[in-house]
Amino acid sequence: VPLAESGGGSVQAGGSLRLSCAASENTYSSYCLGWFRQAPGNEREGVAFIDGDGYTNYADSVKGRFTISKDNAKKTLYLQMNSLKIEDTAKYYCAKLAVVGSSCTYEYTNWGQGTQVTVST
Repeated sequence: VPLAESGGGSVQAGGSLRLSCAASENTYSSYCLGWFRQAPGNEREGVAFIDGDGYTNYADSVKGRFTISKDNAKKTLYLQMNSLKIEDTAKYYCAKLAVVGSSCTYEYTNWGQGTQVTVST
């Protein structure tokens, strides 16, 4: 499996979770990796990405609360989620992103099975 997410769960609003994504050698070497989420009845929403130079980008809805990072030795992508809100409830997917020129885009070419995050009051 090229991408395998873990770390989801149920948490109260204001709490934190850290999602992990173990990637295959081939997938981890991709220049752009990121996370997107999808709630039932909603469209897919790009959450964050990180490129090969360590540049990060976040959706406005999570900026200042979520942090994307990666561990090259472990070939693992992370999403630290703090100050979680009810509207963060969704299934979260790690993904390989398409590259245009030398820039990452929020277009996904491969993704994992997802991990559910549920935030409650």
